[in-house]
Amino acid sequence: MAREYDLTPRPVPRIETPLRRIVTDFPVPESLPVLEALHRWEPQSMRGQPPVVWERAEGFQVYDAWGNRWIDWSSGVLITNAGHGRREIIEAITGQAHAQLLTNYCFPSRIRARLVERLAELSPEPLKKVFLLTTGSETVECAIKLCRTYGVKVGGRAKHVIVSFENAFHGRTLGAQQAGGIPALKEWIVNLDPGFVQVPFPDGFRTTDTSFDYFLECLDERGVEPANIAGVMLETYQGGNAAFAPRAYMQALREWCSGHDILLVLDEVQAGFGRTGTLWGFEHYGIVPDLVCWGKGISSSLPISAIVGRPDVMDLHPPGSMTSTHTGNPVCCAAALASIELVIRENLAENARRMGELLHQRLQAMKLRFAEIGWVDGKGLVAAVMCVKPGTKEPDGDLAWDVVRRSIEKGVLMFSPVGLGGASIKICPPLVITEEAVLESTEAFEEAFAEAVAQRKGAAA
Repeated sequence: MAREYDLTPRPVPRIETPLRRIVTDFPVPESLPVLEALHRWEPQSMRGQPPVVWERAEGFQVYDAWGNRWIDWSSGVLITNAGHGRREIIEAITGQAHAQLLTNYCFPSRIRARLVERLAELSPEPLKKVFLLTTGSETVECAIKLCRTYGVKVGGRAKHVIVSFENAFHGRTLGAQQAGGIPALKEWIVNLDPGFVQVPFPDGFRTTDTSFDYFLECLDERGVEPANIAGVMLETYQGGNAAFAPRAYMQALREWCSGHDILLVLDEVQAGFGRTGTLWGFEHYGIVPDLVCWGKGISSSLPISAIVGRPDVMDLHPPGSMTSTHTGNPVCCAAALASIELVIRENLAENARRMGELLHQRLQAMKLRFAEIGWVDGKGLVAAVMCVKPGTKEPDGDLAWDVVRRSIEKGVLMFSPVGLGGASIKICPPLVITEEAVLESTEAFEEAFAEAVAQRKGAAA
């Protein structure tokens, strides 16, 4: 169900703490000209986020121009792993801009060479070839292209099927949405490619059978033979609900793919660069895929992405046949190199692990308190709280929407609820967040949740 925030300003309680500050009505009356201009000139599909007009952001905090300050639980949709507005990243960007090389298409540049070499150095064997792109969707499209090219090469034209998972989100372009597992998002396609097949994701909540045997049963039910599968693609964790697959399942999948000459692709657009408490999210599974898609947190700022894979797969297409206009943009490469070094030098993956333990402890305690929380999942500094109707697994998107709105009015900034009818509240602060900020923001979130539940019960009485 599509939802949109009301732009009528109304009084909200004032908040003044060392880390949060709300001193205006909400939305801020003075921000309405900006919001109204965006409504007038942008498509209505852009209206789904809370009406907070960002002015600047630093570390794990976001500021508007009217004195309000939030603890950020969005990371600008999982981008700012190294923190907002880092001086080192700003200096890298401005330094490259002052060098008067803003773009160079696919012509060679030293900074692009430095970035692909650094990514290859950090990647485990056999992930040693890097193709730089601009968005996560582009990397997924490229992965599909490589899987099908490889499949046809080793098994003939019948070996072209891409197996992915229900409720998955891989992007908004044609191929990425066909690989995705949310039917409503691909109704516009009309003539779906039958070579894309989805199976249930073993999250343990909606899919209670998390055995690898069930994966094989589902393929059999769909009439899919292993000999015809070119690739299996999945998110390291499902973006809509932060669900991870069982480690044993993933290890069995890795072995099965290798045995049938099927490429295993992990979409780490959200999971890479320390987000889950390890540098790469797939480390939790004890496996290495054949292809990895990275984006978002790669630069903590500017748009850049990468697909990294086995050399024999990455080199399938001849010179000039797999390129991109903005591949390895020099300014974006500078931002990425600076961000990656911050993540490594400051050991932000370890901070994500430690702060994530605290975050998840607090969320699990909330689950025990509220029957309206059906499920909490995630690792490191990504989590999802699933709102349900008590005693059921039925998603409650209205409750999730109300909780997010109230949290923002208390100085904790999130993006709109996602997944399962908008019932999943996603929590993903920058990896520089402190213990004090985790404790303060989870306390405010719990207050918001309690108020939303109490109002609902009062209205029903």
